[in-house]
Amino acid sequence: MKPYKLSWGAHSLSLGNRTCIMGILNVTPDSFSDGGLFFSCDAAVAHGEKLADAGADIIDIGGESTRPFSESVSIEEEGRRVLPVIEKLAKRLSIPISIDTTKAIIAKEAIECGASIINDISAMRSDPDMMGVASKYGVPVVIMHMKGSPKTMQVSPQYDDLIKEIKGFFDKAIDRAEKNGVSRSKIIIDPGIGFSKTVEHNLLIIKHMDKFKTLDSPILIGPSRKSFIRNILEGSQNSDTRLEMSELETGTQASIAAAVLNGANIVRVHDVGKARSTLKIIDSIRNVNHDKA
Repeated sequence: MKPYKLSWGAHSLSLGNRTCIMGILNVTPDSFSDGGLFFSCDAAVAHGEKLADAGADIIDIGGESTRPFSESVSIEEEGRRVLPVIEKLAKRLSIPISIDTTKAIIAKEAIECGASIINDISAMRSDPDMMGVASKYGVPVVIMHMKGSPKTMQVSPQYDDLIKEIKGFFDKAIDRAEKNGVSRSKIIIDPGIGFSKTVEHNLLIIKHMDKFKTLDSPILIGPSRKSFIRNILEGSQNSDTRLEMSELETGTQASIAAAVLNGANIVRVHDVGKARSTLKIIDSIRNVNHDKA
């Protein structure tokens, strides 16, 4: 696997032999997996520290749910949710903090509070000022593929050639970012598992992750507890049986293992501890010396 080295400010990430883990911290009342669990500032900060202790390389903080059919929140409300958490965690953690937002003003204020990565599910299309913020502060930015918005993305998503269309989307998004001052070396791509994708689309993305390597950017993948895993696992069970979280987490670990074996550099997960154990095995398999076989 080609190594990548991201260096900015006081931070650096080496992406190659070891897969990096982005721990999810949702400061929302309505996220599909953990909505409301960390809605208070103190609970969110405590969970962020727990994620770091478990081995997270990045903490990704979001204040607006991106689950299918979700409504957007105001700038004021999103800022109220995330900025105090970022400010407190930045003083306690040495690892980089990512702000999960599509709003340029939230990204700017988050960086000024201590965040140092922008994770934009709209690939910097929702807010025309986002690329200016990324350029000005020189931070890495995650650009994700999605058709439509979270409110509309799961309404019959269709593709003529899934992988080709996603790659074409990234070609344009990367070109647009570079033309607006964003350094090519600081762009991370995310194919958008669960965003305007059917179950089959998600599986094809994971299976053909290696095809995105021609874009020459680090790849982030976020299958954690997504509905496609639930749909697959519940499909073989009695329809009246509700899937346990432990089973959903097992499906998540299988998904990230496959994605990393096929080329992913960063995994975005809820359970950092389980992911760390999974990735120790998967990275060892990836890195084994073929000449000694």
